[in-house]
Amino acid sequence: MTTPRPLVRPAGVLAAALAAGTLFATAACSGSDSSASPESDASSTVAERGLAAAQTTSPAASESPSDLSEEGARNALITPADIEDDWTQVRDPREWRDTLLVGSVDVAAFVDGQSDVQDCQRLVDALFQETLLGKPTGASAVTGFQQGDSRLLYQVAAYDKAELDDSMQWLSELPDACDQFTLTGGDAGERTVQVIETSLPQAGDNRQGLTVTVKGESNGDPVTLSLDVAAVQIGADAITVTNGGLDGADHDTTSAAVKQGTQRLQEVLAGRTPSPTPSGIN
Repeated sequence: MTTPRPLVRPAGVLAAALAAGTLFATAACSGSDSSASPESDASSTVAERGLAAAQTTSPAASESPSDLSEEGARNALITPADIEDDWTQVRDPREWRDTLLVGSVDVAAFVDGQSDVQDCQRLVDALFQETLLGKPTGASAVTGFQQGDSRLLYQVAAYDKAELDDSMQWLSELPDACDQFTLTGGDAGERTVQVIETSLPQAGDNRQGLTVTVKGESNGDPVTLSLDVAAVQIGADAITVTNGGLDGADHDTTSAAVKQGTQRLQEVLAGRTPSPTPSGIN
């Protein structure tokens, strides 16, 4: 179990390149300007995955399998009321894998590149996909929000327990393994990436928070992309959050998503349906 470390730790230098994802995951993610109101049909804002039919599970996973159902995963997703401010729920955050336009910058393409370090490449490749903690082996649901030049991707999913443990350990090592590196390839030239650890609310069985900053040029103009990346584990289930944009990452929003989202998932796992979050939460 990883214990939260201080809010921000200075980043050291290590030649490499970023790769992976959540909110602004790899070159695969892309943005959608179409949005839905908080009352929009859940089916239009949720991407689901069925249970893996012929999946071989490890002994550790079979000892503590997930009880999360597809309906439960949908019910555990956060809503605009959970993160407040002016976030608008988008219709299909899966479109972010292809193009994620923020102003005139395609941030998905900006993050797409190559690193000499495998762990860093894995991070870059996952940032705009739904594979930050690996491929879910059970129920999964995802939703997304946008506010100005910021985007937030949120996922609830069931995993192989042993693989989830390994993924959480991998996240905890990134501030050292990928503290600063160079991302090459694509149309953006060389970009400098920094990964630092950030604190999260005490939630779940295990948690890890990171802030990923990518600096470079797009269309000849300097660009800085900042993303909060957060994961909270509860047994064989987990929530993941990627939140940020060209104006920086709102840490308060990330903390709210983690706190409210963990509570919703715990309610679902206890056999209850989470109540709608009232507006004006603290």
